[in-house]
Amino acid sequence: MKKTLVDLFEESVRNYPNNTFLLEKTGKKFEPTTYTQVKEKVYQLGAGLQALGVKKGDNMALLSEGRNMWVIGELAMFYAGAVNVPLSIKLEESNDLLFRLVHGDVKYVMVSGTQLKKVRKIIDQLPEVQKVIVFDEQAEYGEKEIALSEVQKMGDEFLASHTQEEFLKVANSIQNDDYATITYTSGTTADPKGVVLTHRNYTSNVEQACTLVNIDQSWRTLIILPLDHCFAHVVGFYIMMAKGATAATVQVGRTPLESLKNIPLNIKEVKPHFILSVPALAKTFKKNIEQGIRAKGKTTVKLFNFGMKVRQLYYGDSNMDFKGWRYLLKPLVALFDKMIFSKVRDNFGGELKFFIGGGALLDKNLQKFYVGIGIPMFQGYGLSEATPVLSSNGPEKYRFGSSGKLVKPLELKICDSDGKELPLGEMGEIVVKGENVMAGYWKNPESTADTVKDGWLYTGDLGYMTKEGLLYVKGRFKSLLISSDGEKYSPEGIEEALVGQSKYIDQVMLYNNQSPYTIALIVPNKDNLKRKMAYKNLTLDTEEGRKYAVKKLEKELNKYKKGGEFEGMFPERWLPSTFAVLSEAFTEQNQMINSTMKMVRGKIEKAYAKRIEFLYTSEGKQIFNQENLDSLK
Repeated sequence: MKKTLVDLFEESVRNYPNNTFLLEKTGKKFEPTTYTQVKEKVYQLGAGLQALGVKKGDNMALLSEGRNMWVIGELAMFYAGAVNVPLSIKLEESNDLLFRLVHGDVKYVMVSGTQLKKVRKIIDQLPEVQKVIVFDEQAEYGEKEIALSEVQKMGDEFLASHTQEEFLKVANSIQNDDYATITYTSGTTADPKGVVLTHRNYTSNVEQACTLVNIDQSWRTLIILPLDHCFAHVVGFYIMMAKGATAATVQVGRTPLESLKNIPLNIKEVKPHFILSVPALAKTFKKNIEQGIRAKGKTTVKLFNFGMKVRQLYYGDSNMDFKGWRYLLKPLVALFDKMIFSKVRDNFGGELKFFIGGGALLDKNLQKFYVGIGIPMFQGYGLSEATPVLSSNGPEKYRFGSSGKLVKPLELKICDSDGKELPLGEMGEIVVKGENVMAGYWKNPESTADTVKDGWLYTGDLGYMTKEGLLYVKGRFKSLLISSDGEKYSPEGIEEALVGQSKYIDQVMLYNNQSPYTIALIVPNKDNLKRKMAYKNLTLDTEEGRKYAVKKLEKELNKYKKGGEFEGMFPERWLPSTFAVLSEAFTEQNQMINSTMKMVRGKIEKAYAKRIEFLYTSEGKQIFNQENLDSLK
């Protein structure tokens, strides 16, 4: 059966014509746009693109902050038969942006006013680009630039001189296997790869994801992730669209920091029912909540901490286990809810039912914190190559630490390094098959052949399935620690715990490539170390102070070893025997973190190759080595 994104949109407009589809704030308040109004804008722009010369199969790029025009722009592309190459606003024009526009064979670019300068800097190196459509009015336009209002005017004229049937001819000719988007992955190893997703990849993943959570037309979400992010793309607005629900975008500030500051304010205004999150955002929200509680004084802090313990004990790690004696805590849970936690939830609009986290592993303690305040954070799992949703916990069924139950329909198997299927409960590579599996990588047949075999997608992720039908994702299959005897272990769980449970460690990467022992590269939280040292009248300006700081970091690692408070959490042999203190954080700017906030291990290993080598010498193994002390200056 034909079910393209155009078909999905048309069906939603027929079913929910007067429902609010998009919410946007450009002035004092959020303004609604109904499904019918969105359709009119999409037709106008889609006709304008046809008049401009956009042909079926042309690749267009979209570089903009999340806003109505992002959604309208992508849908309009489909009505002109074009393929969208969505781009992150975090990309630097000199290399990443240029690479994608050239590699993606982009002929037309849609860009917001604030991002226009990036395109202008490299336009001379983009001979294939015919037109740059600018969303926001400019004082002057470059040679290839055209105002959105001009294209819309062309669209009005096109629709006036053509029948609707003539206009819709291109959109109606699109088939399930036609390409919808080319989404570039962040590249944790080599150059970014363009994930080609078809119209049916998207519509099937919408259908699959809807088997996990019951959303209806009354629901609202505020999309705080970038719209080029595959997770935000599908769950943020295509699932909402399929259900006749409402998607709001964050008010765009004059700077990225201003946009970030708008998030808490916008949450209160929109009153969303769920929010998509990633671990980095979840940690920021948690930090803000705790700061707010501390500001209210010691009594409130004590009440909050006690209330949190009671609620965490009551709810446990799962909603599948019989609560038994825990029912006795119900009156206390209700009391603390009224006194403290309902007020915390008011900061999230008061109607927030849950967060859904995708991407990297979500620390179990972080999930327990959110169930404590009464807004569970459910771990999901997916990847761009699977459009992206593969599994998630949800209100009906959850267990913290797991990645939840699988979407339906989907085939899944766990394989060893030879591709042989393993029995239930054994750990190996997660391999899936379904209509949501990508068409391949753009202009990269070798990587496509390595990743998709006989319709099966080899995810490169490590995990296992349990009897109760839950998937556990343990990290990257290919970023394993490998000991000198060939045994393998995923580092992500240890890294998450070290960062999540220590205020002195901001970032950490473990390393062991067939070596005698595991080592850690640590980015310390110098501010927290300095605060701790102040009690001892020490500073980082003295060698004594620096040695104290290094010793403190060692103590944080030793908590997981024999005799430590987290003893037994991880096998001792995979815990770091020594570590390097780094003076610079892993960031997107130095390309050691990608746009989904995951460490780019290959780049980190290359940048610190000498430090890693040094840690395997007798001098380097000593924690008070000069390199460590100098890094704290």
